[in-house]
Amino acid sequence: MPRKVSHISEADHDVVTVAVAAAEAHTSGEIVTVVAAKSNEYDDVALVWASVVAFVAMSVIALFPEFFRGLYDRLTGGWGYELTANQWLGTVIAVGVLKWIAAWLILLWKPLRMALTPRTIKAQRVRARAIDLFKVGTEAKTLGRTGVLLYLSLKEHRADIVADEAIAAKVAPEVWGDAMDALIDRVRAGQPGAGMAAAVTQMGVVLAQHFPRGSENPNELPDRLIEI
Repeated sequence: MPRKVSHISEADHDVVTVAVAAAEAHTSGEIVTVVAAKSNEYDDVALVWASVVAFVAMSVIALFPEFFRGLYDRLTGGWGYELTANQWLGTVIAVGVLKWIAAWLILLWKPLRMALTPRTIKAQRVRARAIDLFKVGTEAKTLGRTGVLLYLSLKEHRADIVADEAIAAKVAPEVWGDAMDALIDRVRAGQPGAGMAAAVTQMGVVLAQHFPRGSENPNELPDRLIEI
């Protein structure tokens, strides 16, 4: 059955799958890898930007009324009637509405919306998505609560690692720093599969230190890379 989505190549899938199997050969921990095109649509960010554009446009007219009255006279050739205060207010509001609509339509172009989204918001949304996926597919899915999720969101160039209870109790979040650095460096170079494989290898080293392989080591979670 063909894969419904394809963010990375089949070769990248194979590289990540092999890396997960190799890492888990030395630990009782279970690594789950997930890749997504993006973690959020950022509709609220587009809404904020459109509102800012509209507010600025109306504020400029309010701050420089004589300039815009003169512009109105020039556009009408001096034949336009004098606008009342209420008519000017309605004009300012109409300009704001038009600016809002124009900005919203422009921000329907997703690359621009992504570019205008602050880095902190991207990081928060990627983290939230990683936690949601962890709760669904990894948390408490192993007997020893030793599952860990590696999540990569391509459009944001962000990744996150979320660990189950037993791992989180022994491994501080900053310990995963080397894995995250290895991943992001390669993603930026256009090698997402190699980045995830490198991160998995680093994660395997950490897991082997705290959760060495026992006499029984069932494969409780899938080794394959999951695309969403």
